[in-house]
Amino acid sequence: MSLTPSELSTPPPKLDRGLDMDAVRVSEAAAIAAWALAGRGDEMAADQAAVDAMRTALNELDIQGVIVIGEGERDEAPMLYIGETVGRGTGPRIDIALDPLEGTSLTAKAMANALAVMAWAPAGTLLNAPDTYMEKIACGPGYPAGLLDLDRSPAENTRALAAAKGVDPTQITVCVLDRPRHAEIIASLREIGARVYLITDGDVAGVMNTADPDTGVDMYLGQGGAPEGVLACAALKCVGGQFQGRLVFRNADERARARSHGITDLDKKYDLHEMVRGDAIFVATGVTDGALLDGVKMKDGFVHTHSVVMNSASGMVRRIRMKRPV
Repeated sequence: MSLTPSELSTPPPKLDRGLDMDAVRVSEAAAIAAWALAGRGDEMAADQAAVDAMRTALNELDIQGVIVIGEGERDEAPMLYIGETVGRGTGPRIDIALDPLEGTSLTAKAMANALAVMAWAPAGTLLNAPDTYMEKIACGPGYPAGLLDLDRSPAENTRALAAAKGVDPTQITVCVLDRPRHAEIIASLREIGARVYLITDGDVAGVMNTADPDTGVDMYLGQGGAPEGVLACAALKCVGGQFQGRLVFRNADERARARSHGITDLDKKYDLHEMVRGDAIFVATGVTDGALLDGVKMKDGFVHTHSVVMNSASGMVRRIRMKRPV
């Protein structure tokens, strides 16, 4: 979705702050369903369980929701496809971006950092990103605007961040997905002495790590899914930080898909506030233990969950531990 000058100058609608806990209940349901299949080696089954649970929970809410970031196009995804409507059809009109199970392979292998994630925003304010790759760069809050730029080299961006932080580049840690396509980025970062924190999956959490000092991650860099980019931007919108993203197309079909989503400038660099134009609620629940959240636990006849919910309108960030009977 490309915004016109008038759209950019019009204040976006607000979200009802009472929706925060509704969002938490939805992500908890997906996380619990996925966790039941953790370590069983079946990625598709774990993902489907999370999708089914999230869809059921959404349809119990008094919202008029439209999935703008989902499990794929309608013909490719039986549940939670892009354009699907959810909720009871009453209440606020909202855009929903979701990944019922970020880290399907992590869950199948019972590895760390799998999450159920979701973002809500007023209708028409989330970038309707196609299911393509996106170049991404992100850092946490507290730095001058425009500090990072996708058109600069990894080394230049690292040096700029180090200077803003008042440290040597060797004190900067950059999170990168461990993929062959990132070999040059990794080599460039290591050449100037930066620390490279490699992750196997889960780049929503990777971007979020830049805004949490306890993770030790200063910057995120590399190509990941465009839908995950929108979800990560919603989280940064709530806590501060910088993000740039640019869609990457591998073939004519992907370019056509972008145009069908209303994107006319295929080379555009999006910043955080273009990808998430209004207020946002972001929620994540841990499926397996990770740097950001603990995973689901079953103890003494109770299921335990650990979630974070953020609201950009209030600046609220709340970590929630829930316990309920099995």
